[in-house]
Amino acid sequence: MNLVIFGPPGAGKGTQSAKLVKEFNLFQLSTGDLLRDEVSKKTDFGNKIEEIMKSGGLVSDEIINNLIENKISNSQYKNRIIFDGFPRNLEQARSLDNLLKKYNQQMSLALNLKVDNQILIKRITGRVTCSICNKTFNTFFDPPKKCDLKNCDQKNLVTRSDDNEETIAKRLKTYDEKTFPVLDYYLKKGIMKNIDGMQEINAISDQLFTLIRAIRG
Repeated sequence: MNLVIFGPPGAGKGTQSAKLVKEFNLFQLSTGDLLRDEVSKKTDFGNKIEEIMKSGGLVSDEIINNLIENKISNSQYKNRIIFDGFPRNLEQARSLDNLLKKYNQQMSLALNLKVDNQILIKRITGRVTCSICNKTFNTFFDPPKKCDLKNCDQKNLVTRSDDNEETIAKRLKTYDEKTFPVLDYYLKKGIMKNIDGMQEINAISDQLFTLIRAIRG
């Protein structure tokens, strides 16, 4: 059983993927992690990727597909992958189908976490992290309070430079434009399931678990 999880920035894909990995013994495949891992190996291929990323360029679909195929072809991960952050466009979705078919696998379920844009903006722009203990708060939904360590206080709270409303709005617009056709692609295949991503974390997890258990039997 292979899954793909969709959701705009701030929808909770990472949180839910981690829960699915633990509950069903799956492997989370994140293209970002794959790229960083390859760069850390200092191979010629990794150095090429690093140059592209440092220059601000986009890593080609060919490179991404090669990294994806390395995982799909590994029997250790056969039919137990959660694709997180991939596919991002129709061409990648079709390429992924071809790769899965090549290794006698298929996509079983596409999960889409739906969250209103205004909530997403608050989730991201309100995010602050303690620079001492790394605990994360949200000024709208989980206001900062004293951290676990005695030397933590309000002055240690930091905000990521890209967690501003203008940047987030652009990211959401890009997500909508590129991802909606992919959602439609999986909808036509009959494997798309929309999830209310504005529920409590555990309520979302319970809904995802039910959908997956129904497929696994």
